[in-house]
Amino acid sequence: MNDLKLIETYKSFLQKYSPEQLSHIPEQGVWSIGQMYDHLIVVAHEYLDSVEACASAVGDNKQGKTEFGDYLFNIGGFPPIKITLPDELNTPPDNTKSKENLLLELDHLMKRMSELEVKAEGTNPNFKVEHGGFGWLNAQEWFALVGMHFRHHLRQKNELDQKLSLKTNIQANEG
Repeated sequence: MNDLKLIETYKSFLQKYSPEQLSHIPEQGVWSIGQMYDHLIVVAHEYLDSVEACASAVGDNKQGKTEFGDYLFNIGGFPPIKITLPDELNTPPDNTKSKENLLLELDHLMKRMSELEVKAEGTNPNFKVEHGGFGWLNAQEWFALVGMHFRHHLRQKNELDQKLSLKTNIQANEG
């Protein structure tokens, strides 16, 4: 599935949530569905900013990826593990956005991706920008991270859906 089709799938999933489900935090330390969507959008734009930085870079950069960065790109995605960032990078995502707002933001992201895909492909692969965990990535790799990140969060989305389903079943039994 290409990355834009994957984001379309996320948009169709989003249609099914009520405002309460979207903002429901199932337990301390776990994001709501809305927070997960916000995180995906914010990080995707950060990755695309790096695509643009690579495209405007001057001069070759022979530095490579970290060991984890090599692993990530060799397997073509994030491993099936939960990744916890250091506290200073782990600010909880916004939990106040409406479904309509998130849909608009996803549309904007898809438009930006469409505009940058050709630019990423045409950028010298030796023009790189550093990622804090993966090392030095070129425009094509930064662009690929967007889809990899969306695919990685499908598991989290399924876990959150299960928690919402369980909550709905408990409420129905109590009623």
